[in-house]
Amino acid sequence: MNKDLNDKTIAILVADGFEQVELTEPRQALEHSGAQTLIISPAGEKVKGWSSTHWGDEFKVDVPLENAHPDDYDALLLPGGVMNPDELRRNHIAVNFVKSFFDMGKPVAAICHGPLMLIDADVTMGRKLTSYDSIKQDLKNAGADWVDEEVVVDNGLITSRKPEDIPAFNRKMIEEFVKGRQVKRLMS
Repeated sequence: MNKDLNDKTIAILVADGFEQVELTEPRQALEHSGAQTLIISPAGEKVKGWSSTHWGDEFKVDVPLENAHPDDYDALLLPGGVMNPDELRRNHIAVNFVKSFFDMGKPVAAICHGPLMLIDADVTMGRKLTSYDSIKQDLKNAGADWVDEEVVVDNGLITSRKPEDIPAFNRKMIEEFVKGRQVKRLMS
């Protein structure tokens, strides 16, 4: 397996109720490419996934959210699930954590309902992206150019719609994480 992400540390930000496969499969792809992945959460010592229609497995939290510093990570992964981003977007530390990656020009990957975090981080204006269909109007209302595509890349932001799109999402996520930096966008 290609080890293009050696020496890269990837933050995975989740709260209880993240869609489990949207963490496990991208995490496995990142680690197979050489990256170190760390689960960051406000949930305490463990965070619980959601597996399609029922509660899933528990995962060890590597770094409590209040101790996480964006400068310690090369990129950010935001899994979806309905409960997860709803919980995180009400947490100002989580919102600021996400915003910091954009401020520093670091790549961010978000799948399914994960892009909801981008609205609260105020980074959707003028960006082309995709998501789970049920949040498309939220993203459009926040100024995003929403499209119905398997995976979309916009200047270091990688978005995807649903678990079925994970193989394409993983390929583009790794490609963009290898590149590293986003081009700084000028805000008007």
